[in-house]
Amino acid sequence: MYNFFVDSNDRTGNKFYITGSDFNHIKNVLRMKKGENFLVSCDGNSSLCKIDELTQDTVVALILEENFQSTDLPIKIYLFQGLPKSDKMELIVQKAVELGVHAIIPTQMQRCVVKLDDKKKKSKTSRWQSISESAAKQSKRSIIPKIHNIITFKQAVEFAGDLDLIIVPYESKRRMEDTRSALSMIKSGMSVGIFIGPEGGFEDNEIDLIIKNGARTVSLGQRILRTETAAITAVGMCMLYTEMNINGDE
Repeated sequence: MYNFFVDSNDRTGNKFYITGSDFNHIKNVLRMKKGENFLVSCDGNSSLCKIDELTQDTVVALILEENFQSTDLPIKIYLFQGLPKSDKMELIVQKAVELGVHAIIPTQMQRCVVKLDDKKKKSKTSRWQSISESAAKQSKRSIIPKIHNIITFKQAVEFAGDLDLIIVPYESKRRMEDTRSALSMIKSGMSVGIFIGPEGGFEDNEIDLIIKNGARTVSLGQRILRTETAAITAVGMCMLYTEMNINGDE
């Protein structure tokens, strides 16, 4: 079933009014007809709707059932990703959104090879946000995870200071007991930050700073993972633990 996102201004009574690119996609690409069902996500809630009317520029969606389904996790995962080379960030954004991340914060770390000027930062962030929206639609998310502006490592640590738990997969960590211990701390309603280093990994002073600010270093196994693999593995690890052990109503 197709899923589209709107904001509260697009709702009147028991109907959503869909315009713009989503209208074009519904009418001209998917060629959906009056009476067909689909999902509409608004303010974190998904409603089962049907096409009530198709005008020249608007799809009128009648709400059949509100709070139809919730696919989002009962925790909020914030991924602090060290800027990788080439187009690896696009893969990371896509897969992290599919796995349930709440937000992604691209972070300039000391060993990042990529250096972007302000214009390119804005362009990249816009591109990543578009990928997040596409992945959210495909995976039936109730929200579109926000891709924050690129920030420094120090700013990222300050941002993470407001979170309930900070996890840092670190290549010198080989004790899976630490991983199990960190995961066991996750409870419903918590905010969890995950820091992933770039291709060259973290500098020692970065690890010292994040640990000083309450982070827990964990292992992702005996193998050295590429930055994109580490990001997907760490988010997936938290997602699976949450899905298996935490009830959203807890």
